[in-house]
Amino acid sequence: MVIRTALVLVFSAIVAVSTAQSPKPKAAKAKVLFSVKGQSVTTDEFTYLYKKNHQAPGDYTPAKIEEYLDLFINFKLKVEEAKKRGMDTTAAFKKEFAQYKDEIRKPYLPDGKLTDSLVRLTYNRLKEEVKASHILISLKPDASPDDTLKAYNKIVSLRERILKGEDFGAVASANSEDPSARTNQGSLGYFTAMQMVYPFESAAYSHTVGDVTLPIRTRFGYHILKVEDRRPARGEVEVAHIMIRTGDGKDNEKAKNTVFEVYDQLQAGVKWDELCKQYSEDPGSKDSGGKLRPFGVGVMGNVPEFEQAAFGLQKPGDISDPIQTQYGWHILRLERKIPMASFDEMQASLKGRVNRDERTQISKTAFQTKLRRDYQFTEVTATKARVFALADTTLRKGVWKAPAFANAAKETLFVLKGTKKYTVDGFLRYAVKNQTPNTLEPAKYIEQLYNNYVDASILELVEENLVNTNPEYTFLLREYYEGILLFEIMEKEVWNTASADSAGQRRYYDAHRGNYTAGERVRATFYTAASPELLAPLKEVVKEGDEFKIQELVAKNKVKVESGYYKKEDKAVLQKVTWAKGVYSAENNGMYYLAWIKDILTPGPMSFEEARSAIISDYQTHLEKEWVAQLKKKYPVKVNEKNKRIVLQQLQK
Repeated sequence: MVIRTALVLVFSAIVAVSTAQSPKPKAAKAKVLFSVKGQSVTTDEFTYLYKKNHQAPGDYTPAKIEEYLDLFINFKLKVEEAKKRGMDTTAAFKKEFAQYKDEIRKPYLPDGKLTDSLVRLTYNRLKEEVKASHILISLKPDASPDDTLKAYNKIVSLRERILKGEDFGAVASANSEDPSARTNQGSLGYFTAMQMVYPFESAAYSHTVGDVTLPIRTRFGYHILKVEDRRPARGEVEVAHIMIRTGDGKDNEKAKNTVFEVYDQLQAGVKWDELCKQYSEDPGSKDSGGKLRPFGVGVMGNVPEFEQAAFGLQKPGDISDPIQTQYGWHILRLERKIPMASFDEMQASLKGRVNRDERTQISKTAFQTKLRRDYQFTEVTATKARVFALADTTLRKGVWKAPAFANAAKETLFVLKGTKKYTVDGFLRYAVKNQTPNTLEPAKYIEQLYNNYVDASILELVEENLVNTNPEYTFLLREYYEGILLFEIMEKEVWNTASADSAGQRRYYDAHRGNYTAGERVRATFYTAASPELLAPLKEVVKEGDEFKIQELVAKNKVKVESGYYKKEDKAVLQKVTWAKGVYSAENNGMYYLAWIKDILTPGPMSFEEARSAIISDYQTHLEKEWVAQLKKKYPVKVNEKNKRIVLQQLQK
């Protein structure tokens, strides 16, 4: 999302959008600092924004505070004009503000730290490896109640047999519906966080060695786990390998003889890279010394022999004995062992993984259930059933039109906080507006819409409470709200007007020629490329002045072009070429340049074209001053001098 709110207060450098908890304004009665056409601005709001945008001790002088106040008043004048024009009532404004609002409130909501806590929990789990076995009774996520009960009873009976003394592996081998259990007796080996589905992972990490868990439901069905071992995580390992393939009609004995022959040559001192290139049958790594990407425990779960050998090597350069996997024979060489990174180093990438993982959705669902309890959610089941009966197949196409429902505007669908009633009419309007094409059964989809509506309704109450109890959040919301308005009206009244009004620019230039002078400079074009070979054919064409051929070569060789007026200190490359008209080659910091100096300009006035960028900027400032003067006449400003003195004293402290 582009933070246009960086322009919220054109009078400060950049408006930070930090969500750090700065000291909250006191809950005392608000004091009015000034008003714009009767609209009050409090001392708390001004103090909050001043502190937020001024960090240096030298910023707290009376002169700087006064200057900021003047600019803040101008800001409020512009916002008032934008509101007067209805800019905050457009669909585009409402959509943009809603997007920002969703982001702003996250840190302030009860679940605002949900992701942070999940990231920390996941990191802590990554520090440990768990070895476990499991038994699975398969069950589809949308299974019927009867099928669900049958699967549950079956897994419970298997658990009871194990608790009575039967061997877990034997029970798994005979009964588990995980196909691999026939050969591995349900053993999953060692694994760590983010390698298993979240409910499974949580069960493994929340039990001690020897425990057999209660049944766990995942998207695959019901499981029971037995925790076999726990140990500190070993981080990652990076190895190279030489591989001789087996299978697909290959002679396994020949492959074995070959790998041991290679091993003998390594022991005799033949270089690893030479043997890898000559013998290895892994096309993806043989030409790069057999190097593989670093991996952690559990990643090579389908080739446990390979993982065991890799982690068994101790020092970089150590070479394993030949080992056999389902893919062939391998010799491994240790490149490096990579200890687990610190939390600070992993936090950003881990947060992305957590947000994409099902653990986030499961945790949010649990949080939404808690909110329903906290906000005393109760529903009228008979009414809900009648509403759900209105669903039809048009919901799949996202074109459902809610049928007539008697007394829809009066009949209660659910209640929050004991007294706040939500009617059928409100839900039907929400469903019609928010439906999208989908593949769900109509009954399932209308239930999904209903749950979304309930959650959205609760969120409104949460936010209402937040606004009433957290002034900082209120100020931040207003900051974004008014910032979007400021951007819109400044774009319309100043920026676009000044940029498009070439006649106005010319008049301004003619009236202020003395402001636009410069020292000695050149009018030049620079062609930049990563290698001199790309510029060599261009040099002769530039000397000839053939614009068509120049453009053709620039496009073909992807050469960067920059033109304008430059003083010698403006471009480092100008210090490496002759200060005279002509075409020159130069290199600077690994980049190669072709400098076409077209004219040498003596110190003096700048032409309109040369000064145009500065003229536009100055013309914008000129238009803004004239506009603000008009706004001050249109919207009377009254400053409370007493409260202003109090603010000055407080900020200077």
